[in-house]
Amino acid sequence: MNTAALSNALFRDGRVCGACFQIQCVDDPQWCKPGQPPLLVTATDLCPDNGGWCNPPREHFDIAMPVFSHLAEYKAGIIPVQYRRVPCRKRGGIRFTMNGNQWFYEVIVSNVGGAGDIVGVQVKVDKSRLRWTSLDHDWGATWKTGFPLQGKSLSFRVKASDGRYMTSMHVVPSDWQFGQTFEGRNFKTGRRSRRFKSGGKRRKDVGQL
Repeated sequence: MNTAALSNALFRDGRVCGACFQIQCVDDPQWCKPGQPPLLVTATDLCPDNGGWCNPPREHFDIAMPVFSHLAEYKAGIIPVQYRRVPCRKRGGIRFTMNGNQWFYEVIVSNVGGAGDIVGVQVKVDKSRLRWTSLDHDWGATWKTGFPLQGKSLSFRVKASDGRYMTSMHVVPSDWQFGQTFEGRNFKTGRRSRRFKSGGKRRKDVGQL
């Protein structure tokens, strides 16, 4: 998986973490590699301050040098690109990583197919009368709660930014430990929806990490 750090204009305080973009070098014959197919990247982090390129209102992608070399000559440093949001195609299911401590719980939700980014996470303690409990968004792919989860079998429900839900029942066993990752169901990715087509391609810039 190719990853990218996005400027906050694109990353939106971590709310776009997990989304997928197609980018292509344009309008720079000195550095663009002709005939190269568009590059698919997943947004995983906030672009650091690198001389103003990542500061608002700029829309900027920072990618590692080996990945950058698929688009352009590595000496270019900064190149203009066309980009568009596309559906994410992931192998395997949505992953839930359990972090925190006995008083505070964090769940990292990753490998999300379809829209890629999520707007809501709920947890349910299995074999109990308790209803689904919403987690609070912390940053990026991390969601948090003070609701006691340790020693309990858990189910998760994820809401993607396109409005779809995916429920993974009994995905976390009662003997789970902090640091463990469990895999549930994932969104199916079919043809590109109108939601992704409507944005078209926009021209911005890419730099190297």
